[in-house]
Formats: sequence, structure tokens, C-alpha cells
Amino acid sequence: MPTRTGARVKLDTVTAQAVDQARSAAESYAKDFGVGEHLGVVADDDRCVTHLFACEHPGYRGWRWAVSMARAVRGRVATVNEVELLPGEGSLVAPSWIPWENRVQAGDIAPGMLMPTEDNDPRLEPGFTGGELAADAEPAEWAMTRAVVSELGLGRERVLTRFGRDLAIERWLEGEGGPDTALAHQAPAPCATCGYFARLQGSLGMSFGVCTNEFSPSDGRAVSLDHGCGGHSDVAAEERGIELPEPVFNTIETDQILFD
Repeated sequence: MPTRTGARVKLDTVTAQAVDQARSAAESYAKDFGVGEHLGVVADDDRCVTHLFACEHPGYRGWRWAVSMARAVRGRVATVNEVELLPGEGSLVAPSWIPWENRVQAGDIAPGMLMPTEDNDPRLEPGFTGGELAADAEPAEWAMTRAVVSELGLGRERVLTRFGRDLAIERWLEGEGGPDTALAHQAPAPCATCGYFARLQGSLGMSFGVCTNEFSPSDGRAVSLDHGCGGHSDVAAEERGIELPEPVFNTIETDQILFD
């Protein structure tokens, strides 16, 4: 029960002395949790107090049973209003609730998990699919339209916005495929000059491509033009001359020597 603000509340004698009644009410709710010693009483309002009892359950150390009691004006009997288990100072409590969309981190999507995309996601915008035009167009004409749409990378309900591309570029540049890594700093040449570098299409291709070298740690990943590794295609193998083995002495066969 809320305490009056701006006024000092006097502790009501009748409700404050009803400790046994408050304990009995707490025990009726506690069941196996146990009700411990009486920790005190707090004045909430005129003729309203809260009795505090320790909780004896080992998993709720520091928690307290709070029994709110009150009496009517000119009444001589206290009445139990509410019984609840509340955390005390230093007790173990659950962390603050964080909405699901704020708890999901990059890479959290696992097999079988579906992550819906919001309608107002700033990373996406409506794409071109033809809509109702497909039913009105001639088959041959619509086939040509679909071919052009496919070449332009359209034909999808949603496409990436400029904001979405900028987020991806910033994230990739700061990641393992960017230029500021130990792998890139020690590379003999940048990825832009590597034969294993497959450039992306569209505006992302101005800064990124995909590594196709199976021996590189960046294989199958997006890498920036100024990224690099030791598997650059221009790294030539050291040529070695043909070295003849040392002569071998034949100790098994012997030549027949004829004497006169």
C-alpha cells in the first residue's frame, strides 16, 4: 500500500501489535518456503502497516514475507490485506526484462529458427515483382520483362536500402574481412589484385568481393578490396633446381676377373 507523500505517518498500535495474525497469514501462503523471524513493521498510511518476516527457503535468501494489514476507523481489529514475497537488500533477483528483439545478437539464428522481419525495417524497401501486371501482359513480353528484372537483381518483395548497404559496409569493414586485421597487414598484396577474388554485384561490389581460395581463412566470406592474406594468387612457389643424388656403390654384384 503506498505511503502518503509529504507527511509523516504515525505507526498504528492495533495493526503493529498483530504480529501473530500477520505470521499466520504468511504461513498460509508460504507452504514449503517457511516463515522465519519477524524483521519489523513499517507504517504505510493511517491505520495501515506492513509486517516483514524472513523467508527460510535456501533459494530465496534475503527475501522477506510482506504482510499488509489495516483497520477501519474506530475499529479494534486488524485485517490482512495482502501477502507477498519481496526481495530485500542484496537478495538475488531476476535481471530486468529485455524485449526479444533487443536480445537477439548477430549470429544467433540456428537451424530451424525463424526470425521475422519487421514491416518498417529501415534496411529494406519494397522491390519490384510485377504485381498484377503479370496477368495482363503477353506471355512472351512478360518473359522478357522477368529476364530484365532478374538481371537487375529485382523480382523480390523487398530489396536492400541504401541505409542497409551502409550498415553492411560498416560492419564488414570492421570485421575479419576488413583492412584493419593482422592478416591483411601482413599480406603480400590486397585482395583486389588476387585471382581468387570474386567481386560482388551492385554497389557492394565497389568495395567487397568473395574469397574463393579454399586454403584461405576468408574462403567463402565477404572481403574488402584492401583486405589480404598469404594465399594471394601472385605468390609464386619457390623454384628448385634438379639435384642429382649422391653416387651409390654396388656392393652386391662383382665383376669376374680372368687370370692367365
